[in-house]
Amino acid sequence: MLKAINIKKSYGGVPVLKGIDIEVQKGEVVTIVGASGAGKSTLLQILGTLDKPDDGEVLLNGQNVSSMEGDELAKIRNLEMGFVFQFHNLLPEFTALENICMPGMIKGLTLDELKPKALELMEMLNISHRQDHKPAEMSGGEQQRTAVARALINDPSIIFADEPSGNLDSHNADSLHKLFFQLREDLNQTFVIVTHNKEFASMADRILEIADGQIYQEVKKQV
Repeated sequence: MLKAINIKKSYGGVPVLKGIDIEVQKGEVVTIVGASGAGKSTLLQILGTLDKPDDGEVLLNGQNVSSMEGDELAKIRNLEMGFVFQFHNLLPEFTALENICMPGMIKGLTLDELKPKALELMEMLNISHRQDHKPAEMSGGEQQRTAVARALINDPSIIFADEPSGNLDSHNADSLHKLFFQLREDLNQTFVIVTHNKEFASMADRILEIADGQIYQEVKKQV
């Protein structure tokens, strides 16, 4: 479903990614691990079209998304991809419900059209009691669950997450980790996740370890 071929990226003449190949199947949870500065976040941003490779291609459902520009790229990103970051990036002036609906409104739907789906997601994520609350009125765990619901509102093909539990305490981090796998079971959702959390990484179907700009090793979960 997602395929990256010979991805290379340099900054200021310094190679960060040195020819990376990845394939991710529908319904798979893949974690990317490695030391700080190994290129994990750079790779995730390229896979999610937030950055462009110097060389190589990213294919999503057979489409070369790395060659897309402007409105075409923005549309694919909004419709086919969901994003969850370490810092939830919720808009402070909007309620949880409004934040969740934002990608759908960008797609052209109204808040009233999106509300049933948003409330269904909030119920699934145990935050329905926070629908009218603004981010400042919610806990860190609730804010991150709101960000997950926002990532899901357009039924994306894939969700990219960059250190999604890095700003949470251990209880909320554990709860979020379990949530990702529950969403995979309930929705057959696909995830590519950068994490420093070894326990979380080990729960994934596959662990990709990056070292020196390349996939150093790939570990599949033992069934």
